[in-house]
Amino acid sequence: PEFSRACDEEGIPFLGPQPHSISAMGEKTGARTMMEEAGVPVVPGTKEPLEDADKGLEIAKSMEFPVLVKAAAGGGGKGMRRVDEPDNFHDAFEGARREALNSFGDGSVYLEKYVLDPKHVEIQILVDEYGNGIHMFERECSIQRRHQKIIEETPCPLLDDETRHEMGEVALRAADAVDYVGAGTVEFLFDRHSQNFYFLEMNTRLQVEHPITEMITGVDIVRWQVKIGNGEELTLEQDDLERHGAAVECRIYAEDADQDFRPTPGTVVHLDRPSGPWVRVDSGVYPGMTIPVNYDPMISKLVTWGEDRDHAIQRMRRALDEYVISGLTTNLAFHEEVLTHPNFQDGSYDTEFIPDYMETRETASDEPSEVAELAAVLATHRRDEELQDESGGDSASDSGPSSRGKQYGRDRHRGKY
Repeated sequence: PEFSRACDEEGIPFLGPQPHSISAMGEKTGARTMMEEAGVPVVPGTKEPLEDADKGLEIAKSMEFPVLVKAAAGGGGKGMRRVDEPDNFHDAFEGARREALNSFGDGSVYLEKYVLDPKHVEIQILVDEYGNGIHMFERECSIQRRHQKIIEETPCPLLDDETRHEMGEVALRAADAVDYVGAGTVEFLFDRHSQNFYFLEMNTRLQVEHPITEMITGVDIVRWQVKIGNGEELTLEQDDLERHGAAVECRIYAEDADQDFRPTPGTVVHLDRPSGPWVRVDSGVYPGMTIPVNYDPMISKLVTWGEDRDHAIQRMRRALDEYVISGLTTNLAFHEEVLTHPNFQDGSYDTEFIPDYMETRETASDEPSEVAELAAVLATHRRDEELQDESGGDSASDSGPSSRGKQYGRDRHRGKY
């Protein structure tokens, strides 16, 4: 909000909401109170930040476990702890406070009832300064690790049109409550058992996963964000929007799923991006670039569209198979695991999918015979190159050992070996 305010004072157009809107939605407990007053359903929880763990424990017991301890000034999964029983509450409370303070400079936390088996569904909105607003349908964001999304899709496979419409209307009501202007996202927890949904938070910005909404609507959200920021009127109306097909986004990270998704910073040695109709890669990474330890290790956003959900997923699997990144460990192979899992295939997955899956997941073990086979192919490849250098001969033919070595190398980087 300070930056937005500074731009306003200097007469510089800010491509985002006004300072008071950012502040209102950035402070989670205050936002919850405002949403309740606006008639937006919220998850049961405390309305004020908590300072004392003992007091928090009393409230948690009255709400019944499990509960979430959440940073009041937070986002992105930082300063958040799930607590399933009273004995673990104090450690979770203090841990959330420390992380919140380190991440946001504010150690305030609050409590929220944990909704069992929820789906994380969010609504994309556009609102101009003249009071015109639209919602652009939903995105399903339940595939998360450490409360951060790694796969998103639209539409949500278990949402009916009536609930979709109601959720969109509630999202616009939430935006109106804080005089919101620009592109933003209102996030909800969707109880797939009761079909109820609850306000979670509002992201007062353009989100990472906006391309899948662009894919199914044909609307350039970034262009409209710029136009609205320049004071232009939103000419799109709700009835103008239609959904076409389905889209999926995989966030490609330099991280190791076998090591609890630990970041794997390093230098990108080789890079082959997928391409083709309805395949989109948003990336700023190139061969020779170093993925640093200081920032989020996202390499790119891989997005595919299809005539229906199955088609979009099939296209994504093909794109993942074509994507080659060498020099560091990535989550390319893990995305393939998720996309082929029965719970993802039937759309029944929820926010606990990855934690539950990782408990039973069998990691690909390096059998001695497999390692030996790969080593033999690579050794042959290197020997051939040395012989060619010494003889000055032509490079190996496509059918020779050198070609096979390259293919094995590509497969290894995809996580196949």
